[in-house]
Amino acid sequence: MSKEKAEKDDKPAKGKSPMMLVIIVAVVMLAVGGGGAFAAFKMGLIGGGAHAEPVHVDNSPKLIKKGEEDPYAPKAGGEGGHGGEEGGAKEVEGEGGSPYKTSYYTFTEEFTSNLKDSTSLVQVSIACSTHRDGRVLMWLKKHELAVRSEMLKALADTPEEEVSTVEGKEKLQKRLTAAINKVLTDEEGFGGVDAVYFKSFLVQ
Repeated sequence: MSKEKAEKDDKPAKGKSPMMLVIIVAVVMLAVGGGGAFAAFKMGLIGGGAHAEPVHVDNSPKLIKKGEEDPYAPKAGGEGGHGGEEGGAKEVEGEGGSPYKTSYYTFTEEFTSNLKDSTSLVQVSIACSTHRDGRVLMWLKKHELAVRSEMLKALADTPEEEVSTVEGKEKLQKRLTAAINKVLTDEEGFGGVDAVYFKSFLVQ
C-alpha cells in the first residue's frame, strides 16, 4: 500500500517538473529581455526619443593641410578665377609658413563706389583667400552677386581719409572680409574667407 502511494506521489511530481522548467525559462527570458529593453531605452534606441539629444555632425568646410587632397577642389582651368593648377603646371607647396593650403578667388570685375561724405570715387580690384576646402570657392562663385553688393556697401561707408593710409586700407580689408563672410554665413551657414587683397586701388 505504501508502494502504491509512493507511485501516486511520484506521478504528480513528474508532471510538475516540465511545467516548472518552462516557467523558470520564461522568467529568465523575461528578465534578460527586460534588461535589454532597459539598456536600449537608456541608449535612446527605443522610447524617450523626444528627450534624446540630437547628434550634431559638423559638415562645415574643413581646413586643408599642405599635401592633403581637397575633395572639393575646383578642376584645372575652371571658371571664376579660382586658384589651383592651370596650364598643366603642377601645384607646388612650400615647407614653411602656414601648415594649411591657401586657395584664392579673384572677383572678375572691379568695384567702383563713392566714398563716405565725399565726392571722390574709389575703384578697386579685389581677390580673397581661404585655407578651407573648395566649397568656400564654390560658394563665392554661387553668391558673387550678393557678395559684391555687401562689399560695395562697405566701400561706400569708408571715409576718404581712411583709404589714404596703409592702416586705413588694412582696416578696410578686414571689413570687406567680414562682409563676404556675412553673406556666406547667411546663405550657406559658414564663412571661411580668411583675408581680402587689393590687386589695384585707385581713388579719384
